[in-house]
Amino acid sequence: MEAADPVLCAVDARGVASVTLNRPAVNNAYDGALIDGLIAAFARLADDPALRCVVLRGAGRHFQAGADLSFLRHLRTVSPAANFDFSRRTLAAVQGLARFPRPTVALVHGGCFGGGIGIAAACDIAIAAADAVFALSEVRWGITPAPIIPLLVERLGARALGRLGLTGERFDAAEALRIGLVHEVCPAEALAAAGERIVEELLMAAPEATAMTKRLVAEAAATPDTPAFRERIAQEAAARRRLPEAEEGLASFAEKRKPRWYPGG
Repeated sequence: MEAADPVLCAVDARGVASVTLNRPAVNNAYDGALIDGLIAAFARLADDPALRCVVLRGAGRHFQAGADLSFLRHLRTVSPAANFDFSRRTLAAVQGLARFPRPTVALVHGGCFGGGIGIAAACDIAIAAADAVFALSEVRWGITPAPIIPLLVERLGARALGRLGLTGERFDAAEALRIGLVHEVCPAEALAAAGERIVEELLMAAPEATAMTKRLVAEAAATPDTPAFRERIAQEAAARRRLPEAEEGLASFAEKRKPRWYPGG
């Protein structure tokens, strides 16, 4: 039932997780249960040593329609402490997705509004259907996209975010591609295949090297280019070359075969 399962999560034999926002009756608009479901699902997945990557999608006609308006009205009636707690959980859900240790892929179709843009931006890779529609519509409701603003500034830059966050206007998949919100646009009927192609590329990559690369990207974005940081990067590069993954990766390339970490490799 929808109320019991606002977020579906399954992991296949390859170690590929499928996470589905599952409130199609309200276009996957988020409420407390969906936010808590996201936090719980990604906490479980982070503890799975065999996990390779996560694909996130929305059930029904839309990827994610932002906040559930009836839930927002409910939040106006709760205590200030409960209201603040929900904001903290929303921020934790988005930041937890952005900092997830394994690669994440968002497949965006239909509407992607408000918090849905934050969810897509939090993923490492985002692919949109050509007919997807986007908007940071919070200001039109008299609220702000505060929980996702830090992430969106990092992903899109203050200039692009300034216009879209201030106007609340809708924009299409081509514009989402231009500003860097998504990496690729494809026909709606090809979205699943495009996601599977990305998954195949991720499965060919060494699991721990991939996880470390993700950490280094985040670290480099947040760390000044100092001599100490350059030394830390040099140490990481040198140490990584001596690990078994590097030995296997170089051997598989030389022998023109799939690496052992590829499922069935």
